[in-house]
Order: sequence, then structure tokens, then C-alpha cells
Amino acid sequence: MARLLPINAGKQQVHRRRFSFLVLCIGFLAAGNAGALEFRSIIANATVMYDAPSLKATRLYVASQYYPVEVIVSLDKWAKVRDSSGGLSWVEKKQLSETRTVVVTVPVADIRQSPESKAPLVFQAERHVALELVEFAAPGWIKVRHRDGQSGYVHVSQVWGI
Repeated sequence: MARLLPINAGKQQVHRRRFSFLVLCIGFLAAGNAGALEFRSIIANATVMYDAPSLKATRLYVASQYYPVEVIVSLDKWAKVRDSSGGLSWVEKKQLSETRTVVVTVPVADIRQSPESKAPLVFQAERHVALELVEFAAPGWIKVRHRDGQSGYVHVSQVWGI
């Protein structure tokens, strides 16, 4: 036997679905803020990167000063980080600085006087060169500074660490 429903039962189901969808969206937005990207840079030259959070772990490679990393996991004295190649490793937290840097990912990055593709060049930086992130500029551009003091704007497609 067919079950009869009140005329507005369908509307109630639609409203429940919309409400559930709204709650789900709010949950994703809240989770997105909690998982915001956390970038740091290496403080000292020749910082050892490990495969586990221990000085007795296998040494994977040595990172240079200013090298940017993204913190994935944070423990008491250790951080699991991702580098520009996507590789994961562990580093002692005391080796990390809050100074934001980016690394050039293209063969040659153009650093310009203003955040425009036709602006005059200030300098060029080769792949793997670390630059200090000074500020976020126009959409798609950041202001950077080389350690020798030169500064300008680079398009975000030419660097990693944003």
C-alpha cells in the first residue's frame, strides 16, 4: 500500500537537504582555515633534513639557508616539511625561521619594477635561487628581495612557496 504524505512534505525534504548542504559547506570552510598553508624558511646553511623526527634517523639531504619549506606536521621539536619538489622530510624546528621566502622554479625568473608583465626588468634570478617574500602585490604578483638588496616584483607562476 502506498504511503500518503502531506502536500508540503516534499518542500520539507528540500529544506532539510539545503540546510544539510549549508552545514556541510560551513564545515569545509572552517576546516579550510584550520589547514591554512604554513611556510617557513631554513635558518642556517647546511641544515640536515631527515626521514624521521630523530637525530638518529637517516639523513636525506642538506638544505641551504633561506630555502623555503611548507610545514605539514608540527611536533614538539620537529616539523615534517614539503619542499618545492614535493618531497617530504623532517627538520628540527629550531632550524626554521618565520621569514617567508620563495624559490625560483623556472629556468630564469624576471623580477620587474612593478607588478606588470611589461614593466622594466630589475634583475633576473635563476632556478633554485631563494628570494625573500616582502609582500603580496597585485593579483598574481609578489614583491621579493634578493639577499644582495635588489627588490622587485615576480609573477607567482615563476616561484614556489606562496
